[in-house]
Amino acid sequence: MKKIEVIIRPSKLEEVKNALNSRNVKGITVTEVVGCGHQKGQTSYYRGDAVEITFLQKLKLEIVADDADAEAIADLIAETARTGEIGDGKIFISSIENAIRIRTGEKGVKAI
Repeated sequence: MKKIEVIIRPSKLEEVKNALNSRNVKGITVTEVVGCGHQKGQTSYYRGDAVEITFLQKLKLEIVADDADAEAIADLIAETARTGEIGDGKIFISSIENAIRIRTGEKGVKAI
């Protein structure tokens, strides 16, 4: 199994969610996060004064998928969330040793 962690712009959530639903991807966790990367924040103006905002609002999506599906899911998300501008986000894929469904006790791929 693979865990796909995705950092995206909040404005892209609905598009990504719809794309994942169209491919029958289930089990998505969404968390509001703040952070900075290459974008290094942005400058805003408040009452005429420049204000540096170093941490920007983003969303973190977490999906656990079968090994065979992980790369296709990541590609779908990247294609859907891409604007071509700095700050589009990142995708991280890591191995998951096991998963357990608490309600039934199912383990491994059956639990996801």
